[in-house]
Amino acid sequence: MRRAFLAITGLAASTTALVVLKGSPGTTQVAQDLPAAQPVNPTPQGADPSAAPPGEPAGAAPKPSVSAGAPSSPRPSRSSTARPSGTRTTAKAPTAPRTTTRAPQPTTRRVTGPGVDNEYGYVQVQIVVSGNRIVEAISLSLPSGGESDIHSGDVRDRYNGTGGEVVQKQSANLNTVSGATETSNSYKQSLRGAIEQAF
Repeated sequence: MRRAFLAITGLAASTTALVVLKGSPGTTQVAQDLPAAQPVNPTPQGADPSAAPPGEPAGAAPKPSVSAGAPSSPRPSRSSTARPSGTRTTAKAPTAPRTTTRAPQPTTRRVTGPGVDNEYGYVQVQIVVSGNRIVEAISLSLPSGGESDIHSGDVRDRYNGTGGEVVQKQSANLNTVSGATETSNSYKQSLRGAIEQAF
């Protein structure tokens, strides 16, 4: 009985050893056929790559990695870029000078001609000039007394005033007053001198 038990035990042990020896090459082959281990993706599928790593608040930007030996650029201080305190000065654009389109008003002036003597008396004429135009003629002195008063009145009426012959002709080329030739000639002579001074 004891021998039979030992024989069964020995048979079982040899069978087990045979199975182990036979299974070892197969096991090695199975291990060789397995694919190589793939690197593990730290970001799970469907997760947001911009999400903050564990331990940091959501929305925080990832910290850049600083490589050893690379000098980090210093941040400019705010004090160097801050505006100096004080009053703010603003430069005004230069304004163009105003131009007037109104034409200059002509100046009015009085010009007196030379005095002229004749056998009847003394004659002197004055003209009023505005711009380059005679606007009035005035006899400052004419012969007087007797018939001279009549002839001088005729000369005055013909040549003087703002509507007389002097203003109409704008010159000393006047028509001679009948009966007062000497006074007319003396008037024209004084008038010619006044015009030469004015123009």
